[in-house]
Amino acid sequence: MRKKAIISILFVLILLFAAGCGKQENTAPVADGTYEVKVKTDSTMFHINEAHKGMGTLTVKDGKMTVHITLASKSIVHLFYGSAEDAKKDGAKLIEPTLDKVTYSDGITEEAYGFDIPVPYLDEEFNVAIIGTHGNWYDHKIIVSSPDIQK
Repeated sequence: MRKKAIISILFVLILLFAAGCGKQENTAPVADGTYEVKVKTDSTMFHINEAHKGMGTLTVKDGKMTVHITLASKSIVHLFYGSAEDAKKDGAKLIEPTLDKVTYSDGITEEAYGFDIPVPYLDEEFNVAIIGTHGNWYDHKIIVSSPDIQK
């Protein structure tokens, strides 16, 4: 009986330790400010505009992080921080697009949609969902890199 009690206590301690070592979402490891960061997506359907060369703008304010990305077109009309399943629920808070002006290396300028996405943590993928002009939600993952801060 005593052996079972010791094993149970050890199990509880391991669980408490593991819970304490988890990621702290949206706690910035960098100082408040604006930084250029690399942003990777899991799909060619959902990617950063080629004029931005895979880069986004990370804003850190009061310890919270948000990344602004400009997409390739206006075909993605909303974004959701989380899964496509959750995005379909009543009351889901959709991220509205911004209208961004893009200038390509050949001088051609056009408009594309951009989005300000909450960043829960850096250097690890997190879930977002997108909906296009056809009205279908799709799950995707993105990774926002840590900024290269010059001392």
